[in-house]
Amino acid sequence: MRYITPRKAAQGLGSARSGTQDHWFLTVTSCALVLLTPAFFLVIGRAIGLSQADLLGYFGRPYPALITALFIVVGMMHFIKGTRIMIDDYFQNTARKVAIIVSVVFGWAVIAAALFALARMTLVPLAI
Repeated sequence: MRYITPRKAAQGLGSARSGTQDHWFLTVTSCALVLLTPAFFLVIGRAIGLSQADLLGYFGRPYPALITALFIVVGMMHFIKGTRIMIDDYFQNTARKVAIIVSVVFGWAVIAAALFALARMTLVPLAI
């Protein structure tokens, strides 16, 4: 006995209608993070021990700023989707809604704060 209709099987949609999309999203972001994580560690490793002026100049260059921004955005989007799936599995009713709201707001707040900090570090040397 099949629980999935032929149409849903052809479209790749399960009973929740988004499981396949969620799986592919997490797979793609995981692969991106496999490439971005070593690059991010190299960027941060080179920034350790720099003075404030040197640090602002370092993150004012495109490569360190771009790698850091991509790592934060892709990582937090992966976090948001992953926690949403986990919350759907383990929480119920109002606790589920509250937990989803908290995790999504936290994820976007981290993205906004990181991008604001990078933009500020990039633009500060121009203002001096």
